[in-house]
Amino acid sequence: MSVKSVRQQFADTMFEVGALDEKLVVVVGDISHGILQPFAKKYIDRYYNIGICEPAMMSLGAGLSKSGLTPVIHTIAPFILERSFEQLKLDFCYQQISGNIVTVGSAFDYANLGSTHHCYSDFALIKALPFAAGYVPGSALEFDVLFKSTYKNFALNIFRIPNFPHEIELDPKDVIPGKGIKVIEGSDITLIAVGAQLSSAFGAREKLLTKGISAEIIYLPTVQPMDTNLIKSSLQKTKLAVVVEEHMENGGVNEDVMRIALDIGECLIESVSIPNQFLTLYGSYHEHCEEFGLTADGVATRAELALRRSKIRKA
Repeated sequence: MSVKSVRQQFADTMFEVGALDEKLVVVVGDISHGILQPFAKKYIDRYYNIGICEPAMMSLGAGLSKSGLTPVIHTIAPFILERSFEQLKLDFCYQQISGNIVTVGSAFDYANLGSTHHCYSDFALIKALPFAAGYVPGSALEFDVLFKSTYKNFALNIFRIPNFPHEIELDPKDVIPGKGIKVIEGSDITLIAVGAQLSSAFGAREKLLTKGISAEIIYLPTVQPMDTNLIKSSLQKTKLAVVVEEHMENGGVNEDVMRIALDIGECLIESVSIPNQFLTLYGSYHEHCEEFGLTADGVATRAELALRRSKIRKA
């Protein structure tokens, strides 16, 4: 059975919501024209291609919101978040103007295009913006639920959609903005997965079970605000966590979890993430995941190492 891409779900959700809400306006930076054609043809006066002028897109979006419309601004992550950070900060967040940003190409989803088209720092940037919320849906279902639940709220909503969904079936009732999900109960170690990396956490858990290790899986489709209570509850039980995320180690969810752990004490937190460097590997997304341990084997290996370190500390 084929799995629906999150990007296609984005287009389908825009068409569905646009039919119900005449104030929804989609602004793109010369991408996704094919999948957005149904919306563009039916709502020609609510679809704008601004081209590769990302800072101008942000300012236009803020103006649309100020005039009473609901903008959805869509293009590639490094250009809309890193290149246009000042407009995010000043045009939206400083003035508390609500809107929606939908990115593609975060982390190394555009692996073969090199570092110019990579974005390893988006979580850190989102967390640095007061008034911004950050969502990392790892499946089509999650995007649909999260977008429909938030797109008209009083915030700048930033959605990071992956090229490769995690393929794990979740109950729509569990997908709540600002909340994480305890996917599987465990007792020995906590695996905290973000977005598409939920699949690696599931695979790692199966491998750990063969060695008598019980892993709890906490899944985070929202990174800002962080579900502190859920993470704290799990850490109080296991005292040990591996955070799995497609983000640079600096500024990622790993740092949030370490801050949460400070309130508990005697916790060991390990990170499986992107090194703090520009990636020079030109290959596929999956080759990048293999290189940096963002696989079931990589996560299981890191979990076993964390368990050994934890036992040494207790000895």
